[in-house]
Amino acid sequence: MRVGIKGIGFCVPKKVLTNRDLEKMVDTSDEWIRTRTGISERRIAEKGTGTSDLAQEAALIALKNAGVLPGDVDLIIAATTTPDMPLPSCACLVQKKIGANKAAAFDLGAACAGFVYALITAEQFIKNGTYRNILVIGADLISSYIDWTDRSTCVLFGDGAGAVLLAPVQSGGILSGVIGSDGQYADLLKISAGGSKTPASAETVNAKAHYLKMSGSEVFKLAVRGMADAVNGALAKAGLKLEDIACFIPHQANQRIVDAVAERLHFPKEKVYINLFKYGNTSAASCAIALYEAVEEGRIKKKDKVVMATFGSGLVWGALILEW
Repeated sequence: MRVGIKGIGFCVPKKVLTNRDLEKMVDTSDEWIRTRTGISERRIAEKGTGTSDLAQEAALIALKNAGVLPGDVDLIIAATTTPDMPLPSCACLVQKKIGANKAAAFDLGAACAGFVYALITAEQFIKNGTYRNILVIGADLISSYIDWTDRSTCVLFGDGAGAVLLAPVQSGGILSGVIGSDGQYADLLKISAGGSKTPASAETVNAKAHYLKMSGSEVFKLAVRGMADAVNGALAKAGLKLEDIACFIPHQANQRIVDAVAERLHFPKEKVYINLFKYGNTSAASCAIALYEAVEEGRIKKKDKVVMATFGSGLVWGALILEW
């Protein structure tokens, strides 16, 4: 059985935070940010917005494009590490908001690699006949966990959501997928407090322990290697070569990382899709948003083979090849 994308959607907040805006908030400059990251602006959710709000809008667009009613959705997987609250799950909140009353729902936590992890997970449910229509969402509001006085992280991230409706297809669809992890590097990218080990307290708040912390240079090297190796693994699994790929959609984290991955793979830059300059790193939403825009812009056409590669906290990584 083939499993493919029947519909796709995305949603980003209306508020735009430019590099010029950040110049007024932290010791940085537009030139410094652009030359080191490739980012010019990012979208930031208004106070009171939850991840499920963006996920809801993306999901409804995906369902409309697929021609599938919410009541016909069998399962909702929300890839997120920034749910509205510890419980219930973001997926259950989305289920309620869109009226997918017959669906099972759960969250999947794989940080920036969450969308690819969720696609591969959903594919198994359809292939084994358990479910037919699965809504896969990648959504994060990383701005809720950013220290806006820390220029090493605050310039990088934005908020957003992307969603697809996965279902059986006659041809094409997902051709292969590879995921991996290495927990020995868990301390390189983390939010220390707010979990069961270190619950929220006055001390954790004062210590800024609820903000995202990253060892940038170490993550950079591991991200390049992890994404490139995952792409090569997915190509081998699908029996394909790089020349067969029409479009490469990497995790939209940093232009330098993207360039280094393309160079390591010897992949032509003109086939690499980039939209990080206007959204920044939207974590689990990154590849979903980029896939939507690449299709809308005509960069991906019917029968094109596309590879997505992701990398995130864990450390985790993944790659997926599909025929559009």
